Amino acid sequence: MTSMSDDGTSKFTVEEVDNVAVPPRARVDDAESPAEKLERKRDYLEGFLAEKPQDISGTEPGGDLYEAVIAALKEIYDPEIPVNIYDLGLIYAVEIDADGGAVVTMTLTTPHCPVAESMPGEVELRVGAVSGVRDCEVHLVWDPPWDPAKMSDEARLELGML
Repeated sequence: MTSMSDDGTSKFTVEEVDNVAVPPRARVDDAESPAEKLERKRDYLEGFLAEKPQDISGTEPGGDLYEAVIAALKEIYDPEIPVNIYDLGLIYAVEIDADGGAVVTMTLTTPHCPVAESMPGEVELRVGAVSGVRDCEVHLVWDPPWDPAKMSDEARLELGML
């Protein structure tokens, strides 16, 4: 503690102690060990990732037929860019009715794309060849126009954009 003397100088008062009690430590008796916590997370994630959504028909996202159509689309590559057309963001929608009729709405990178005439036909043939698909209709649209923001992260990584 500091105080001022009558002559204007400061004086210090010193208090000496022999021992100071150690403050108590915080304790958590029922805490999980890091290994137990990791095992619990692993169990949770395995169950979460393995679970399939309930009441999904094969024609909805997550269904077998829908996923087979997406897999077929991922086998078609843009001739100028070494990325499949699905990850490139050229596929805007895939709809499959209960009878197996598929409608694919897609675009191309530009209207002047060299495969503008052949790409929709290839999509129609590949999707139509999927087991369970009765027929396929391709709608080529230009609105909204394609831009690189529509690409998946996998495509950006493949092209060195990430």
